[in-house]
Amino acid sequence: MSDGFDFLGFRIQWKRKGGTNKWHVYTFIADRPIRSLKAKVRALTGRTSQQDLATVLIRLTQIMRGWANYFKHAVAKHVFTKLDAFVWWRLIRMLRERHQWSWGDVRRRFTTPTGRWLPIAADGIELFQIASVTVSRYQYRASTIPNPWHLANPV
Repeated sequence: MSDGFDFLGFRIQWKRKGGTNKWHVYTFIADRPIRSLKAKVRALTGRTSQQDLATVLIRLTQIMRGWANYFKHAVAKHVFTKLDAFVWWRLIRMLRERHQWSWGDVRRRFTTPTGRWLPIAADGIELFQIASVTVSRYQYRASTIPNPWHLANPV
């Protein structure tokens, strides 16, 4: 069990919790689904792609929202953040190639005067931030499970 095993896209592994000596069963995202998602993103965001940016953003949102909702019960926050960066860079490279923008042009287009980055958007459609999905892992609920056996003499 310490080697772990893959099941339905999840990697289930017994690991020691950081900073303690306690061992727990963790559910991670396996490598294969991450590679699959990246391949889909690469197919949509080719540098010479002639698809409309709004169409690309709609399709990316559909793919990433479904993927994130499936995997949100795993230890996934770090993976979601890395995938956000991956998708952002793919879109920026596609836009730079399409419009012959320099890096300065990208910064002028996608930052506020204070230097804060704006989301990539087209026709009112913004790029979905996969890292914004709330990761909800196992919740301890033993005290809330109803007890079918009642005490004969309650105190």
